[in-house]
Amino acid sequence: MLSFQEAQNIISSEAALLRTEHIPLDKAVGRMLASDVYADRDYPPFNRAAMDGFALRSGELADGIRTFTIVDTIYAGTVPKEPAGPGTCYRIMTGAAVPEGFDVVIRVEDTVENEAVMTTAINSFKPFLNIALRGEDVKLGEPVLRCPLMCSASVASVLATVGKSTVEVYALPSIVLITTGDEVVSPEQAPSPVQIRNSNAALLKGLLKEKGWIPEMVFHLPDAPVVMEPVLRESLSADIVITCGGVSAGDADFVPGLWKKLGVRELFHKVAIKPGKPIWCGRTAEGTMVFSLPGNPFSCLVTYKLFVETYIDLCHGMGLKAFRETMFNGTRHKRSALDEFFPARFMDGGFDVEPLPYRGSGDVLAAKDADVLAWQPASRNTIVQERIKVLPLR
Repeated sequence: MLSFQEAQNIISSEAALLRTEHIPLDKAVGRMLASDVYADRDYPPFNRAAMDGFALRSGELADGIRTFTIVDTIYAGTVPKEPAGPGTCYRIMTGAAVPEGFDVVIRVEDTVENEAVMTTAINSFKPFLNIALRGEDVKLGEPVLRCPLMCSASVASVLATVGKSTVEVYALPSIVLITTGDEVVSPEQAPSPVQIRNSNAALLKGLLKEKGWIPEMVFHLPDAPVVMEPVLRESLSADIVITCGGVSAGDADFVPGLWKKLGVRELFHKVAIKPGKPIWCGRTAEGTMVFSLPGNPFSCLVTYKLFVETYIDLCHGMGLKAFRETMFNGTRHKRSALDEFFPARFMDGGFDVEPLPYRGSGDVLAAKDADVLAWQPASRNTIVQERIKVLPLR
């Protein structure tokens, strides 16, 4: 049986970058950028007034001049119509370009205006007071965005700033999602005393949606090979197939055998983790990646985050999932010889974590308040008030 790290190494070796495509900027939020973006000019592109006030020359202020004739008003996006000689100033608005030769903006609150004359009593000043200098944010040709990077609303704002009306992104993989089980019914159905509702379909669709990935097809199948086989065969036209349930060692766990019958090459079956040990992973000769996850809800979440999401991230040019170290405030014992992953949450908005109540992989409430998956290595039977690795969930 493979270790967690060995299974992740296999996932890494199978991942290949997705093709890229160009899409309109207004459709880019939620997509993964596929190329670095550079500044098309200096930003700010001119010396910019940082507030409403009056543009002056620091040299005249240094000479003791405090009264100036106002020759024009400069608004954002305009240039002055009148030249400014000695002893003159411009009224200027926030965001407007400061004219050449002027290097101080005195705010309105520090002045007195009488008709076309402005007087200031300011004594403390320095060159470029209240002015954002040309290129102080970024200069022409410098990188503004490094990829891979998820396009958020703020990233879209940067893209618009540098004139990107179309954006190169990684193409979305085609994904098929299949849940299985005779005991599973849809959420709108009333289950019998021995049935459960299909929470895993909602979980997996939600996890995919959080990353901007939408499955092309979603099925639920009974534990009947004659029904399952044609649907599984059809699903192999997708880039990625995710199934849930039917991968353990029970009499109704048909999925691994059906994949073998359909020619899917097994990469691994069973990983030394808890929960999630029965996970199955394979690949077709044509390149379809198949993940068959356990059916218990917390097992489903854990294996998705550790393997499926890792694989799709790698196909988008990202690295292996980044566990971070933090302080574990609690005590936890384990009896298995496996790497164990359990739900934990941040304490009082800080960085330390504490364990959450957890009654095993079938606990339907295990992850609802979890901020992270906490990792208790196989070698650590007990962890007490120590630094551990965690994988953020939110």
